[in-house]
Amino acid sequence: MEQRQDYVLRTVEERRVRLVRLWFTDVLGQLKSVAISPVELDAAFSEGVQFDGSAIDGFSRVQESDVLARPDANSFQLMPTEDGEVTARVFCDISNLDGTPFEGDPRQVLRRNLAAAADAGFEFMCAPEVEFFYLASGDDSTGPKPLDEAGYFDLTANDTNSDVRRRTIQRLEATGIPVEYSFHEDAPSQHEIDLRYNDALAMADNVMALRMIVREVAMASGIHATFMPKPIEGVQGSGMHTHLSLWSADANAFHDPEASDGLSAIARSFIAGVLTHAGELTAVTNQLVNSYKRLVAGYEAPVNISWAHNDRTALVRVPVPKRNKEAQGTRIEYRSIDPACNPYLAFSVLLAAGLKGISEGYELEDESTAFLLDESARHQTPGLLPANLASALDEMERSELVRASLGEHIFEWFLRNKRAEWAAYRTHVSSFELDRYLRAW
Repeated sequence: MEQRQDYVLRTVEERRVRLVRLWFTDVLGQLKSVAISPVELDAAFSEGVQFDGSAIDGFSRVQESDVLARPDANSFQLMPTEDGEVTARVFCDISNLDGTPFEGDPRQVLRRNLAAAADAGFEFMCAPEVEFFYLASGDDSTGPKPLDEAGYFDLTANDTNSDVRRRTIQRLEATGIPVEYSFHEDAPSQHEIDLRYNDALAMADNVMALRMIVREVAMASGIHATFMPKPIEGVQGSGMHTHLSLWSADANAFHDPEASDGLSAIARSFIAGVLTHAGELTAVTNQLVNSYKRLVAGYEAPVNISWAHNDRTALVRVPVPKRNKEAQGTRIEYRSIDPACNPYLAFSVLLAAGLKGISEGYELEDESTAFLLDESARHQTPGLLPANLASALDEMERSELVRASLGEHIFEWFLRNKRAEWAAYRTHVSSFELDRYLRAW
């Protein structure tokens, strides 16, 4: 780590970096930033930067407020701007004043769960497919306004925002975030950026940086980018399908060349763990009231707790690897997670569920063979995801696995915060109700 810190300090000096931004997130996944002068970076590495944690959602109580932001040199990246100025960012771990990890820090939660995986001999790898909408900026009272009528993979004049997406990818690549694919998604003005496989901690950092960069480039172009799961009625919402695998001794622990489908016993138990605990995890992977407007039948989002190779309505899909790359490409795809989640917490609970499946030898049931799209099929399925945030919170509250993976501090705060969100939603009178009932009754 000292060598990495020395490299960062030399890079800051040689590249004439004008400003260093220290980044971290609150419990809900909102990005926070403290800007320091480059001359203060050495002290930040050695001593941390002290701030009042009680001002951050889900962090400290007033009587125990002060915490330290400690920059992680491994997450350092230059952030060139369009006007040529060079700034930098580095993600921070939050610690108590005595140096111990702060239990309210989502990044520390993921670190702890990754350490448990390492103790079991595994490295956790992720590759998310991040969907979002470009919308016209303006009067929010008129509702979201799509900017095109293009569809899936369209490359026509209808895809008017391809240039914005191109500049976004250039910014991501310049910031050290490798992009595998990008394209127009199925709904009007909906786009997708797929990130290249990385370890879970680096990937969570990359997801946070991607969300900020997408918004910044859009704002500079006079439009608005949103990661809201379901901003437009009648079309599919935005997911963050995430590909997962475990590696051990530089080999893919999910791959077994002797198995008929290429899945190892470890992979099968991991899938079984994720499916068994899926309902308990959903409040974390889908944390907004709006998240459940996306998780409905008929819009390519999962509602049933099942797995399959080809059924895209299943919660867990096992993609077919590229030919001759089975050893590297065997993985699973978790499909309910959406881009408004806190990636540190979402990856933590998914990993914890999979590891429990492995440690306790969960048996994987047969894959789903039904293409479950209609509502009648939904009610014939024995395992269903929670239908709304309240149900998801009820399942989470009963979960010892989620409590242990998040830690008591974040677990209790998250429940309180989201119960309050649901209570506010229940008392809100929507335009749907006014249109349907005001004159009829």
